[in-house]
Amino acid sequence: MSSAYTESLNRLIEEFGHLPGIGPKTAERLAFHILKAEAGDAMKLADAIRDVKTKIKRCRQCWNLSEAEVCQICSDPRRDPSMICIVEQPKDVISLEKTGASKWLYHVLGGHIAPLDGVEASDLTIDSLVERVRTGQVQEIIMATNPNIEGDGTALYISSLLRPLGVRITRLARGLPTGSTIEYASGKILTDAILGRQELE
Repeated sequence: MSSAYTESLNRLIEEFGHLPGIGPKTAERLAFHILKAEAGDAMKLADAIRDVKTKIKRCRQCWNLSEAEVCQICSDPRRDPSMICIVEQPKDVISLEKTGASKWLYHVLGGHIAPLDGVEASDLTIDSLVERVRTGQVQEIIMATNPNIEGDGTALYISSLLRPLGVRITRLARGLPTGSTIEYASGKILTDAILGRQELE
């Protein structure tokens, strides 16, 4: 850090520099922007950061991000409770919702099975998913794990647990390029994948 700056300014630059995609020059520009901003505007940013860290938790039903015990999607009476779409991360929910083609509920796994990275099935919310399906209300599971080796492997593992429970298991159509992630797919590709989902073998 520069000795020409105050300790607090150096600290702010350093904290911005920890953010992904932010290099030293950008961190410096952001810090000076905050310094020059009106105090009220700067504190709004500080309040927003605090609120994200103190108010957001996991929905007790689907594990999506929520500020209430049950998220807005799970508590929406217009949703079809007989269909659950399984995704890896909350960002995937956002991507699928932007298409406007999703009328189901979700289940967020919190990642994918990756033994080489130390992520086992027990580290995900799979047990909670099985309990949801055992209630008997669920008729279809839509696998929307990422179309790569880890996502496919996770989908197959979950399918082996759910198939004996008598639910229909489908997978988003391969309008999604293999090896890609849902987060970066366009709305058109995701809509095609939702509408063209297929039975999982």
